[in-house]
Amino acid sequence: MKKLFLVGFLLSLVVVFAGCQTKTDNQTASQGEKGIKVLKMGLIPADDAEEMLRNYEPIKEYLSEELGIPVEIQVTSDYTAAIEAMRAKHIDLAWFGPFSYIIAANIANAEAIVNGVTESTGSATYKSIIVVKANSGIETLEDLKGKSFAFVDPASTSGNLIPRKILIENGIDPDKDFSASFFAGTHNSVEYAVANGKVDAGADSDNSYNRMVEAGEIDSEVNKILYTSEPIPGSPIVVRGDLPVELKDKIKQALINMDKQTIHKVNGWGDISSYRAVSDSDYNVIRDTAKVLGMDISNAEAASK
Repeated sequence: MKKLFLVGFLLSLVVVFAGCQTKTDNQTASQGEKGIKVLKMGLIPADDAEEMLRNYEPIKEYLSEELGIPVEIQVTSDYTAAIEAMRAKHIDLAWFGPFSYIIAANIANAEAIVNGVTESTGSATYKSIIVVKANSGIETLEDLKGKSFAFVDPASTSGNLIPRKILIENGIDPDKDFSASFFAGTHNSVEYAVANGKVDAGADSDNSYNRMVEAGEIDSEVNKILYTSEPIPGSPIVVRGDLPVELKDKIKQALINMDKQTIHKVNGWGDISSYRAVSDSDYNVIRDTAKVLGMDISNAEAASK
């Protein structure tokens, strides 16, 4: 009887302990889901940092209300800094270009959740363009040889990856055939450099170009589009892959449900009317392009070369 009593007592302890452990585990999981006290969003520089912060204020307010937690926005110094910030968990949410995204997915556990649908086309793609000064005498890609050229940033899709591929496919070595070439740092800087005659030609995205023309920042009669690429999958908004699943889903749904009026308050997003769900595999075309160009996407240095 004593043995039976002892066995029963021990079994009871096991059940009680297991119940307590389950409760503790549930509490820990719940605390993990609510552990993000402030959601930090990073932006890759496309314009003046202070102006971008002002432009994105409506999104900050919208997400804060929808998610029930404060949202902070910071503009990083460049693409590499944004990738490193996500790897170090200094930012939780970011708007990357397609190329910088595939690097971030490799080394910073970035996870694409949505990208923008352009109102004028109804498409979630955009294009890379090569722009020249209208009076430069440049009429064809062949004419670019011996001229000066501005790229945006090493990790820019429309400002480096795609135009570099275009140039190579048309018999132009971007490392040898220009009189000078450099990275301007932002899309706007490329356009200003062309407009001001500091460079003969440059690479940009059609979204950035159209936004600047509409804002009166550049003149389409001065900055002439020489070449337009095939469609590129749109820049994704990404989250850290290790965020709680519930929070990631909330962020995704908040962006998908965001009304057009709120979206249009942000000049930096260009002609975006809505956001749609996207997956990592949608960007395999960018991985394939990087492979063709022999670009290493397995480490952060890929964004600075």
